[in-house]
Amino acid sequence: MRGASPIGFNPRVAKIAWTVALVALALYTIYLVRRTLFIFVLAIFFSYLVYPLVRYLDRFTPRRVSHTLSTVTVFVVIVLAIAGVGILVGPAIAEQAAHLADQLPALIRDPHIAERLPLPHWLVPYRAHILDFARAQFEAGTAYALPMARQVGQGVVSVVSNLVFVLLIPILAFLFIKDGAMLRDRFLHWLGAGRYAAMWAAIVGDLDLLVGRYIRALLILALATVVAYSLFFSIAGVPYGLLLGSIAGAMEFVPVVGPLAAAVICIAVAGLSGYSHLLVLIGFIVLYRLFQDYVLNPYLMSGGVEVSPLLVLFGLLAGEELAGVAGIFLAVPVIAAAKIVAFRIAQAGKPETNQ
Repeated sequence: MRGASPIGFNPRVAKIAWTVALVALALYTIYLVRRTLFIFVLAIFFSYLVYPLVRYLDRFTPRRVSHTLSTVTVFVVIVLAIAGVGILVGPAIAEQAAHLADQLPALIRDPHIAERLPLPHWLVPYRAHILDFARAQFEAGTAYALPMARQVGQGVVSVVSNLVFVLLIPILAFLFIKDGAMLRDRFLHWLGAGRYAAMWAAIVGDLDLLVGRYIRALLILALATVVAYSLFFSIAGVPYGLLLGSIAGAMEFVPVVGPLAAAVICIAVAGLSGYSHLLVLIGFIVLYRLFQDYVLNPYLMSGGVEVSPLLVLFGLLAGEELAGVAGIFLAVPVIAAAKIVAFRIAQAGKPETNQ
């Protein structure tokens, strides 16, 4: 056989096997240090949120003002803005959360909840059956959800209490913004100027566009949901409106499943609290989801993340198995990035006459 040694050694097969082994080792190493990498990923995402403001400030400041000073100014403004918002709405959200945590178990077990539960007239005959089903699901879900919530809560407290990780994210983000262009150029230079130089440059450019657009879109969608839900709930008199609006905004960071879970939570809490206009509440949520899913989301994500819902669901489940909450959060950008890399590699492998 051509290319094989007298003892049957094939250099081409050996090279492929060696490459596969190196890739497997790299993936295993990434899995082992996934928590540390997640801190760096969060810092990169945060830098993509901040960088447009830094670039805007650079554009309108004198040339003697350095890029580093602009970056520091933007970071200080963002920290002050976050602190101000926390001071304004944080105590109200905390108070509503504490009150709901105290009242919810009693509400679900109240024997008179069936009479107080607001339902459309055509569902009134089935009131008792609906309540029994809801109570059974709540009690079954509580047995599963409380240990999970406790575990997640302990993890969040552990991370927050470790100031090193909390401070690392903005520090790393600052360094990424300050030296981002230099890091990109060095990475491309390290890859070399050979046959695939253009392919790697295209991959880096596509990933830069993808991550920036995706993270900024998620933030805008989350803020829009918080504002829309909180305002409507406050005007319509929905109990725990500010808390429910904040929960709905946070759930926007979990694709597909998050908004649906937020809708169920809002309707369930309002119904159990005796809110008498559930149909109005449901109508608002449906209209807002239609607006966001078919108007706002496509506009923000246009040309960026295009992943089929089936692949998104698979990524969410696989991400949760591999890395928990972090895996869920990173599932969509990782799948989209893999799609970009595969497309560019396939395009680079085509003959020039077919490109």
